[in-house]
Amino acid sequence: MKVLVIPDVHLKPWMFDRAAEIMKDDAAEKAVCLMDIPDDWGREYDLGLYEDTFDAAIQFQKEFPDTLWCYGNHDLSYEWIQYESGFSSLAIPVVQEKLSALRRELPDRYQMAYIHRIDNVLFCHGGLTHAFVKYYALDVNYDDTDAVIDKINTLGMREMWDDASPLWFRPQYYNEKMYKESDILQVVGHTPVMQIDRLGNVLSCDLFSTYRNGDPIGTEDLLLIDTETWEYKGIK
Repeated sequence: MKVLVIPDVHLKPWMFDRAAEIMKDDAAEKAVCLMDIPDDWGREYDLGLYEDTFDAAIQFQKEFPDTLWCYGNHDLSYEWIQYESGFSSLAIPVVQEKLSALRRELPDRYQMAYIHRIDNVLFCHGGLTHAFVKYYALDVNYDDTDAVIDKINTLGMREMWDDASPLWFRPQYYNEKMYKESDILQVVGHTPVMQIDRLGNVLSCDLFSTYRNGDPIGTEDLLLIDTETWEYKGIK
């Protein structure tokens, strides 16, 4: 299946406009968003931009109802009231209301989760390590990927608000063994990269993040991946 990946959004509603154009061109059969919809440098008081960005996400979901959504740490920081960089106390009610509105548009509530699988490709915000699965999914068969995902998708704040969780882990920085490295490809965001980059079984695509002054870090490409062949490319 050809999948369009929308990486970390961080208050850029136009990313959904561009993704919609690509979807309407039939370049992809499904979209997956790695979320982190709220928060960006110096935007804590721009509640209108928070609303506009979530409204763009909601509109995208209406147009493409089978879209999958992978929670990011910035999304759940408002659900769990966990302060981090960029967190806006003023935006708490806006983000909570808009996240609920987005979930209400989902035909299946499981379309928004920590991890999704299509063929032998996992999509999650940060990255799923071997150690995390061994510790938190000890009661399921390690090789049963669906059972592992189902188990992890039931975890709560205590387990997930941790640097080692699939919300927070940065495989680009830490040489940890990843889950089923020889069999599974992981598509992740969370950590800004300058270009689409594959290291081992991890494909990083957070190309829209910026420096504090607003300059882009990455190429601002959306990732198009074939989940059967693992071939991929960026689309401007």
